[in-house]
Amino acid sequence: MARPIKETPILFGEDARRFVERMNQVRRETPEEREQRLADYALFLKMLERGEQTRKKGV
Repeated sequence: MARPIKETPILFGEDARRFVERMNQVRRETPEEREQRLADYALFLKMLERGEQTRKKGV
């Protein structure tokens, strides 16, 4: 049986101000960073697919 999920802590004061400030900042990525991120994602999907194929074969 699963354990219950704990309540999410509430931020107050300076911690809350810093959190809101960071959430409002838009992070930009360069075209090179985007290309690398998408290549990493495609590689991950290939590894996942290969792992599923291996698991189904029972190896």
